[in-house]
Amino acid sequence: MTPLLSVIISTYNSTGWLKKVLWGYQRQSFRSFELIIADDGSDENTALCIAQMKRIVLYPIQHLWQTDRGFRKTTILNKAIVHAQAEYLVFSDGDCIPRDDFLEVHWQTRKPGYFLSGGYLKLPVELSQRITSSDILSGICFDIQWLKLYGLSPSVKNMRLTHSPWISRVLNALTPTKSTWNGHNASAWKKDLLKINGFDERMAYGGEDRELGERLENMYIRGKQIRYSAICLHLEHTRGYISEKDLKENKRIRGKTHDFKLIRTPCGILKEKSKDV
Repeated sequence: MTPLLSVIISTYNSTGWLKKVLWGYQRQSFRSFELIIADDGSDENTALCIAQMKRIVLYPIQHLWQTDRGFRKTTILNKAIVHAQAEYLVFSDGDCIPRDDFLEVHWQTRKPGYFLSGGYLKLPVELSQRITSSDILSGICFDIQWLKLYGLSPSVKNMRLTHSPWISRVLNALTPTKSTWNGHNASAWKKDLLKINGFDERMAYGGEDRELGERLENMYIRGKQIRYSAICLHLEHTRGYISEKDLKENKRIRGKTHDFKLIRTPCGILKEKSKDV
């Protein structure tokens, strides 16, 4: 049976975090989904981790892998888009544990002409490491008092973990944050992503997600804010792949997308002729 949702998770050599994320999807209230792991060149430890989890969890997992040639997340995500069976796609990262209603919110809030922009709560490293599979399966790791007990600092951002639907709706409406495409928590119709030709594969780390969202908006696909409704816990880690040169090139590409109101990238799922490649 074709799943109603295809969930695309990006990862790279982070089995400890990935396993916690996969436990999070085991607990989802919405069950009609497939999970596609978009692997940007991890070593065999990731394949072994996924094989182990496949034997345990109750949902289907597919592992898409490409050779490690540096940061090419956009390339493997495009492959995952094409590979996805469902008409509606949810995107997150291999370091983001979803709350049990995560997929339910994306499914119930989806709407033609829109993409969804979800939220996260970033955890400190020590707390990220402390969370176990039992904490995830019981849901206790989403309890704000439990998180504070083990090191989460007081912050207005902690309101993102509210379990009240009406409070979430009010906060979604009041937040001044623009509803952008967030790689850790966003969703869209597959047909819309194919129309814009997916992610721009010229882009390395830094704004590559936002650029895709900007092209969706140039096609009059509007972002809808669900940052207080669809929540995940972002596990902290180092990012050794940040490059000033790449950030400068990404800024140039995003600038052109903005200035010329571009919809399709010539360097996406399909490789098209362009003067700017």
